[in-house]
Amino acid sequence: MEMNKSNEEEIWLDKNKVNERHIYYAAKRFFDFIASLLALIILSPSFLIIAIFIKSEDWRAPVFYSQIRLGVNGRPFKMYKFRSMVVYADKEIQKLLDKNEVDGAMFKIKNDPRITKVGKVIRKYSLDELPQLLNVLIGDMSLVGPRPPLPREVAEYTEYDKQRLLVQPGCTGLWQVSGRNSVGFSEMVDLDLYYIKKSGLGVDILILFKTVKVMIVPNDAY
Repeated sequence: MEMNKSNEEEIWLDKNKVNERHIYYAAKRFFDFIASLLALIILSPSFLIIAIFIKSEDWRAPVFYSQIRLGVNGRPFKMYKFRSMVVYADKEIQKLLDKNEVDGAMFKIKNDPRITKVGKVIRKYSLDELPQLLNVLIGDMSLVGPRPPLPREVAEYTEYDKQRLLVQPGCTGLWQVSGRNSVGFSEMVDLDLYYIKKSGLGVDILILFKTVKVMIVPNDAY
């Protein structure tokens, strides 16, 4: 699936058409549940290994990190990740906002001083995202969809940007397999809306295969 639209072309979705795709959403949910359950079982040894490495760096700090994100229609939920930053990372973000390297309602800096040594490795290969399989299992997220934003990010959204919230957020998506952090916020929104417009089980499976490739040969993850 390629982004074959003009970067200047806006995509305005028909909310009714998006909401009426009941068969697709039911099939997607069934696939998400089975796939996330199997993945959690198969990857459980990897979870243990990653946890040991995180603990080896700071045995008193937690292995997992949770954060409130906004899902479909702006519904808040707790998203899980392996901790890749220092424990006090959230308190330090205000000091780093002026160093943001991404335009728009998103915060990213390549050499974030809050990231731990182990965190740099697991973020590069997207291993820090694996606990989100639990979010998929319980229904907060899908395997494929727009990345769930923070409440402070959505506060800066335009009505155009808010269209990202029409569907279930995902662990991976068109943005992640299309350059990730080398893609700006507006381009990310366009990619998400293009995905929502063209989405289907075949598209989802294709993105999942591309995601595995990106995890093995990372693009611009940091």
